[in-house]
Amino acid sequence: MKFWLLALLQTLLFITGAPLLAGWVRWFKARLANRRGPSPLQPYRDLAKLMRKQTVVAEGASWVFRGAPYIVFGSTLLVAVVVPLIAVHLPTAAIADVIVLVGFFALGRFFTALAALDIGTAFGGMGSSREMTVASLAEPAMLMAVFTLAVSAGTTNLSQAIDFTLHSGLVLRPSFLFAGAALLLVAIAETGRLPVDNPATHLELTMIHEAMVLEYSGHHLALIEWAAQIKLMAYAVLLANIFLPFGIAEDLSRTALAVGALSIAAKLAGLGLLLALLETVVAKMRLFQAPRFLGFAYLLGLLGMLSHIILEAG
Repeated sequence: MKFWLLALLQTLLFITGAPLLAGWVRWFKARLANRRGPSPLQPYRDLAKLMRKQTVVAEGASWVFRGAPYIVFGSTLLVAVVVPLIAVHLPTAAIADVIVLVGFFALGRFFTALAALDIGTAFGGMGSSREMTVASLAEPAMLMAVFTLAVSAGTTNLSQAIDFTLHSGLVLRPSFLFAGAALLLVAIAETGRLPVDNPATHLELTMIHEAMVLEYSGHHLALIEWAAQIKLMAYAVLLANIFLPFGIAEDLSRTALAVGALSIAAKLAGLGLLLALLETVVAKMRLFQAPRFLGFAYLLGLLGMLSHIILEAG
């Protein structure tokens, strides 16, 4: 029972910390632009405000439109359960599989696009088309990146793969460098960040994710926004714990858990600073350049796999 309570606590920490990471990135971007910017706690206030507002639903909306926010949030909640945050040997490690993780992401994306098409608006159809185009290129690149790690560790289980990397020590692996860069590019595209998408704009020529959720309001919109923040947190945790697993708790003592919590907080803060810096110096690319961007990510993942095979053969 103690182990399951720790797993529940880790999941709660995951989903409650996600808005803070999004607020931290937004605050640091404002500082880099010489603006005061909102507080890092502003996403919590925004979610609370949306939860209190009335939900307006289009007359022609079916159960797909009404149920999509709950399905999207539920799928990202399962991602939070699967991805190891502060410890690797919790009971949920048994289902922490990379293939399962990609499936949860795909489930949320599918219902988001389906709900955007349900009410028949021009923006919804445009956003769904763009989202599926990006997803069809991002998923193979992500799988190639994580399979490089899986081949090295001999498993697709995230906890076991992290444990393998942790016990390997400080070893320079070209395959991991390529795979880490590929996963970073995929994370930028999948979470709707610059240069692929801009979460702060509502211009019709640039919208991807925002175009699909324009018709939502109230607690429906709050669930979708919260799910997007959890997704950003999930990719950041994957990058931090797979390629820089140092500090994650291997046992469930209080000291190990405290060190694991502090280490992941420091790594997420550093990744947030890096993301804010990249979004400050990089401009939004044209939509037709997104396939090249994700094609480069797939190439990096492929190079990671090939470099691992070559080194193993040598």
